[in-house]
Amino acid sequence: MPSELKKLERRRKAQKHLDEISGREEHVLVVHYSCESFYDRPEGQTPRVTSIAARNYASGQTASFSIHKIAELKGVAFTDIDSEYDKLEKEMLKEFYEFMDKHKSYDWVHWNMRDINYGFPALEHRYRVLKGKPIELDESRKFDLSRALVAIFGNKYIEHPRLVNLMEANHITALDLLDGPGEAAAFENKEFVKLHQSTLRKVDVLANILSRVIDGSIKTNSTWRDKHGIHPKIILEYIAKHWALSFLASIIGISSGIYGVFF
Repeated sequence: MPSELKKLERRRKAQKHLDEISGREEHVLVVHYSCESFYDRPEGQTPRVTSIAARNYASGQTASFSIHKIAELKGVAFTDIDSEYDKLEKEMLKEFYEFMDKHKSYDWVHWNMRDINYGFPALEHRYRVLKGKPIELDESRKFDLSRALVAIFGNKYIEHPRLVNLMEANHITALDLLDGPGEAAAFENKEFVKLHQSTLRKVDVLANILSRVIDGSIKTNSTWRDKHGIHPKIILEYIAKHWALSFLASIIGISSGIYGVFF
């Protein structure tokens, strides 16, 4: 079982980062993207990206990058997108990384964008595959809202799939939002506009959740003890970790015993 002190430390770090974010809202971006399915890929290629959205947390202004928008600008017919996909995707990612370069000092809030399957590393790798040079965002500028919620409220704060259930618990509408299988199906059916609308909706939802976590109004299944990080084991672990307190506790115990014998 993980140390309760470690859990408390993770909770404090997540809360501290949230406090920093709430103090510089104008310099916070909520980011999400859609891509083809990253499952059932026996040859191991990274999924092709369809759309990306980055929403300014304070203003709600959203910068978006998508295959169908690039195709329209380049004069590529919808029926030809598939055959021109790599060129269009490279141009889309180029625009995205130009945007990122201008906002490297911002905090980038995301949901599970952590690895080569789905995340910042996947976007970077995909752009390199297309012979582009991605901007590598400093880790200190990335804030995984999904992991922060686990750190603050505990592993059982909501049932899986967490984002969908968190939306339901907080009465956040799912208009235009697609789940993972839905996005994969939309990609296969070349429904690029639908994918883009889903991406835009997700950054809106994530910004909504972030706001509720910051102001304390988020609804979860967590108990009062989960929310405040209080657990009897913490006291015992803290005493065991700090020998001076252990010694003092022993002296108090011995003194109490002597007092009981003589008085």
